Amino acid sequence: MTPVAIDDPADPRLAPYAAMRERDLVGRQGRFIVEGEVTLRLMASQRARFRTESVLLAPERWPGLADVLDALDAPVYLAGKTVMSAVAGFPIHRGVLAVGLTGDAPEPAALVPPPPAPALVLGLAGLTNHDNVGACFRNAAAFGADAVLLDAASCDPLYRKAIRVSAGAALITPFGRLPAGADWLAIAEALALEPLALSPSGHETLDAAPPPARALLLLGTEGPGLPAGLMARARTLRIAMAPGFDSLNVATAGALALHRLAGATGRLAPSLASSPAPSPAAGPDRRGEC
Repeated sequence: MTPVAIDDPADPRLAPYAAMRERDLVGRQGRFIVEGEVTLRLMASQRARFRTESVLLAPERWPGLADVLDALDAPVYLAGKTVMSAVAGFPIHRGVLAVGLTGDAPEPAALVPPPPAPALVLGLAGLTNHDNVGACFRNAAAFGADAVLLDAASCDPLYRKAIRVSAGAALITPFGRLPAGADWLAIAEALALEPLALSPSGHETLDAAPPPARALLLLGTEGPGLPAGLMARARTLRIAMAPGFDSLNVATAGALALHRLAGATGRLAPSLASSPAPSPAAGPDRRGEC
């Protein structure tokens, strides 16, 4: 891919990148913004679920990303960071941006393995904090969940900050959106999943509860948690904690529950404790870069 140099912030080819903060709040008409090398590499990988419309790089980033960009069927634009910052509306430091296309949203049934195959699905009910949604997607990818389902009240996992917090997991983890008013338990029944509602007031402790082979783990927003009506109809779990404190961040609680369910169904990789340490010649470990 031969890059095209652009030195005018008003160039119409840069319009999808304009006013990134404001447009993330009001929507991008089927587009979303990706930031940083790690997420761009995921967008170019075979695991990516979305198509790349274009890439915008600072010129000095081009040589180190040429291998990735060759795999993308998308135009590549080069612009100095001053131009990039003028377009975005705030200073751009990493010098790596891309526009992805959301495409059509899949139906939940298309995301979940049919019975009798094991299945692990994460359900997010009313999560309106982008950090929490991004972290939940990162956990879902780390513990091998088949999919994430979000209700209509939960925020967009393709919001720029949610992608960044997810370390790019939102780009590779299958997810679907439920219509407003959808009944989580009816969804679980239709997909042959056992609904597990995680709450400090759950009846069973996570460690003691036998995990089902096909589970829908439901997480509610911090504070109110899951609706009482849902809790009354679902199997409820809690995480044992020290006396006098019963609160965990929703993403942390979800990580513990996903680890338990994933381990019970053989989704986790063997321990890497005996693996040799990476050679210094391999360069710095950049897995945490967003």
